Amino acid sequence: MRVVPSLTVAVTEDGFRKRKRILMLFPGLFAYALYKFLQVMGWHADIVSLLLASGLFSSGVALVCYARGRQRNLSTMVTEDGFGRLIWMGGRIGFFYAIQLSLMVLGLLQAASYFYSYFSYALHPTAPALMALIISSTSVARDAFEIGHVRFLQQQGQPFVTLPDGQALWALVTGRGDLWAAPVAVATLAVGLVYMGLVTVAPIAATDLGHLGIIGVLVGMACTLAFVQGLHPAMTWWEGLIQYSWRELLKFFIWPGATFGWTYYLIALGAINFLLGIPNPSMWTRVLLTAGIGGLMSLYGYYLGRCRWQEEKLHATISPALLRCPFILGILASKKA
Repeated sequence: MRVVPSLTVAVTEDGFRKRKRILMLFPGLFAYALYKFLQVMGWHADIVSLLLASGLFSSGVALVCYARGRQRNLSTMVTEDGFGRLIWMGGRIGFFYAIQLSLMVLGLLQAASYFYSYFSYALHPTAPALMALIISSTSVARDAFEIGHVRFLQQQGQPFVTLPDGQALWALVTGRGDLWAAPVAVATLAVGLVYMGLVTVAPIAATDLGHLGIIGVLVGMACTLAFVQGLHPAMTWWEGLIQYSWRELLKFFIWPGATFGWTYYLIALGAINFLLGIPNPSMWTRVLLTAGIGGLMSLYGYYLGRCRWQEEKLHATISPALLRCPFILGILASKKA
């Protein structure tokens, strides 16, 4: 939503952002109360109990915040959206997304525990468990509220080339393999091989912190190249790159490229450390993980590029200034200007 201009404009208006900030306060407060209950019961130190509590609580948060964004009550939403979309909202955006975010928080704190052991969930579960509950539930509230608002605007007649519901991405994956399969396969192989070479010459690359830094760079590059390919399908990757300044490419490289590369890595690190009980993954596990994330983010980058390519045909409704800026900081700057 921070890359496709029409979606970004829809969720960054001043009035909407103020409502969103106020709404996000309440899940955080309830998450703290939930944490105190888990702590009294002694369940906060059990990873399965913590993740289930986070997911179930965030399922309710997602439905409530989606309804607030849609400006509809539950019965009306069932009639207009159907049970399928509400199940997707509560299950994917609520339950599974909250579990992913909780693992991401725990993975980040685990990496930071090399400097200060208090961050380790295994050794000191109190603060990490609280942070996981609060961050996951407030993030779910934000995203569900934004998706609901976009759906509300769509029903009011505002057109969008894509919606953040995964359907358009799934249609691309299942229906147009000729477009994305080759570049994604190349990116997956290249990212995996480069990381393997770095591990061979620099053993620090096989540590959690070293891996975190490297995966951000490699995945950011793969995602940026795929984005440019999707945005300029008739050009070579080099011809597409020179259409933009290095500042514009750097912005997309950082967000969503490197940022989501780190995000998916930390989710995987949390799952490996706490769910599988493997504190030090093998080199081959790290190689496969790096290659997989590189391939996934290159697919996302290509899809986002295609969405931007479609929006660039709507010159009557989309400002060229917005189309030139890959993400939120540039859009805010252009609005101020």
